[in-house]
This record gives sequence, structure tokens and C-alpha cells, in this order.
Amino acid sequence: RNIVVAQRFGIGAALDAYYAAFRLPDLLFTIVAGGALATAFIPVLAESLARRDREGAWRLGSAILNLVVLVVSGLAALAALAAPLLVRTLIAPGFAPAAQAETADLMRLVLVSTVIFGASAVATAVLHGVKHFFLPALAPVVYPLGVAAGAWFLAPTMGVRGLAVGAILGAALHLAIQVPGLWRYGFRWRPVLGLGSREVRRVALLMGPRILDLGIWHLTLLTTTNLASRLDAGSVAALEWGWDFMQLPETVIGTAFGLVALPTLADLAASGNLAGLRRTLGETLRAVVTLTVPAAVGLVLLGRPLLALVYERGAFDAAATETVYVALRMYALGLVGHSALELAARAFFAQQDTVTPLLIAAVWAAVSIGLGVLLMGIMGHGGLALANSVAITGEVLTLLLVLRRRWAGIEGRALLANLGRVALTSAAMGAVVVGVLAGAERAGLGALYTVAAGAGAGL
Repeated sequence: RNIVVAQRFGIGAALDAYYAAFRLPDLLFTIVAGGALATAFIPVLAESLARRDREGAWRLGSAILNLVVLVVSGLAALAALAAPLLVRTLIAPGFAPAAQAETADLMRLVLVSTVIFGASAVATAVLHGVKHFFLPALAPVVYPLGVAAGAWFLAPTMGVRGLAVGAILGAALHLAIQVPGLWRYGFRWRPVLGLGSREVRRVALLMGPRILDLGIWHLTLLTTTNLASRLDAGSVAALEWGWDFMQLPETVIGTAFGLVALPTLADLAASGNLAGLRRTLGETLRAVVTLTVPAAVGLVLLGRPLLALVYERGAFDAAATETVYVALRMYALGLVGHSALELAARAFFAQQDTVTPLLIAAVWAAVSIGLGVLLMGIMGHGGLALANSVAITGEVLTLLLVLRRRWAGIEGRALLANLGRVALTSAAMGAVVVGVLAGAERAGLGALYTVAAGAGAGL
């Protein structure tokens, strides 16, 4: 997706408007139908299925689907009406008036995809509730195909609006690919709301703290966009693409370990096994640190030729590569923190404590924004990315300190010793890569051979 978009648009005001247009729709989706919905809905749905009450389970699913679509549609309609004001005052006050108008128009299109995503999120939760994972795993694969199609076929005539139409198509594919799974398991839609239902009220109650936690994160992203809109054209898009590149190792390492560790941590917490909790968290944290420290060094050192290899064609030139690389290397400094957060936060969730992570996240979100305001004047958009990395690292350390006190230790000495060893070996790796990159530059090697030589030597 990004390769096609880069070829069509490069880095500039058009993509700034496109990515800024997603900030409020993403926030609305998170509040109503994001990760908080799955966290609250799946356990309640599973209880009904465990009682072999499929009729009740599908009635609950229909009620949640209808409520989500109604609420998201209502909020989307209000946001569409107020789009020019929201863009001008909240999302991108630093944009020129023409760019603000473009952002508002794009946001109205993006809000259509948000409504579709709301329904698709419920479909995903229902399929996860019946332990079907294949179609929900395909859904995020087909979504970017819609955006890529918009960039390839529609952008030549519609400009950046073609991307927004592609996002609507991608959202429709995200939902459509899951419908056969719902049909297979017997889910049938019913025109009910279930406002008086005990199960619906339980879902709403369980969603509360998680909504606030996720909402804080998206408000931080919205504030970052607000600040980046006051910088040079391309800053918003550069932050988005630098973030995407950092997210690849973070998702593959941090999210994967977090998802796998949560059931074990929950079992240990339920049995009051503090020694097991300390051991499991310590082992997984050491594994994450061992993988993410060298990955972060690799992103910092190889980020520029890697970005050039992947994106530098069409409208995406060397200047665009450099702009994105500024954001990537600052985000890479927070890779260890972002990955460790996946484990530290889940250690609290395993104990059914969603309030402590919420409070800590709120404090460090404020630090991120304040630090971003200070650094953007010195470092531009790179300062905003660095502020994020500093804040996320502080958040993880705070969570671990609370766990250390609560659990009477978290195998901290072993973690620090492991970190020291990994830092030394990563420094040696980095020295080798720097030497290889210097040789590649002297030899005038292209991006492909530079990346292959640097990555091979680093490995």
C-alpha cells in the first residue's frame, strides 16, 4: 500500500491532509468499537456459548452490532457536520486554509469507512468468541488492498480523495470477508438493541476503563498531528510513515509475545502464584529485550537505505526519504519501550486491573505532549517522534516499578544483566554495520546492495 501511495504522492501537503483526516475517525472508532469492545464483549459472549445458549449469544451479538452502528453513525454525522471547525481548531490548525478544507472533505469520506469498520469490529469479536481466527486474520490483509487500489486507479483523476474512496472500499472488504464465517457458525442478525439486557450492560461496564486508556493514546496522536501541522509540509505524513516502519518489528515481537503471555499471566494471577508471575514476566521481558535492542539499532543505522529501497520511486524522492528517516530513527529509540509495554500492561490486565495502567498512561501522555512542544522547535517533526519514545519508555519503567512493589520483585537484576549483554553485543553489531555502510558509500552501491550488505553483516 505505502509503496503505491509513495509512488503517486511522495511526501507533501496532500498526504498530510489525508493522514490528518483519519485522526478523529480513528478516535471515534476506538471509543466505540476498537480494542475495548473485544476486551469486554468476547468474555460475555463466551459465557452464553458455554451455556450452549446460541440463541442468546446471537441476540447479544445483534444488539452490540446495532448499538455500535447506531452510535458510530451518529457520532460520524456530527463530526461530518463540524468537520471544518474541528480541522481548523483541533486537528490541523497549522495547515493553510485550502489544506484545511481538503482535510475536512477527506474526513467526511473517511467517516464512512469508520461506520463500516464499526460493524466489522463486532464481526471480528463474534468470530473470535467462537474461536475462529482465520477470516478475522485475513480482514486486515484485504483492507490495505482497497487503499492501494484507490491510489492506483482513482488517484490519477481524483487526487488524494481517491485514497479516501479506497479506504471505504478496503473497509467494505474488511467486513465482507468475515460474513461467510458468521453465516457458517449460525449467526443471524436481529433488529434488537437489548438496552435492558444484563449482558449488554455488562459489556458497556467492562468497556469503560479500556476506552479511556485507548482514548488517551489516540488523543496523544491527534495532538501530535495538531503540532506537526504547524511544521513544514510533509511532517504529518513523515511521522505516519516513520511510525509504520517502526511498528513492523514492534508488532512481530512485542505484540506477539504479549498476546501469548496474557493467558498464562491470567492463570497465574487467578491462582495467586506471585513466583510464577515474576518468572513468566521476567522471561518474556528478557526475550523481548534480546530481540528489540538489535532491531532498534538496525533501524537507526539501516533506516535511510531501507526507506530508499522500499519507497524511492515516482514522486517519492531522496528528500522524502530523508524526511521520513528523521521520524523513523527517533521512533526506533522507543522500540524497546513500545514492545515491553505490550507485556507490562498485560501483567496488570491479567490481574483485572485496568485502572493503574490508565492513570500511568495519562501522566506520560501529558509528558509526551509537553516534551513534544519543547522539542519540535529544535528538531522539527523528529522532536515529536523523540518525545513519544521518551514518554513510552518512562511509562514502561513506571509500570515495572509498580509491579516490582506489588509482586515483591520482577527479576530486575536478571533483566538488567540481560540488557547489559544485549547492549554490548548490539554495539559490536552496530560498529560492524557502520563500517560496512561506509564501505558501501565509498563504492557507490545502490540501496538494494547497501541494505543487503549492512543487514547481512549485522545479522
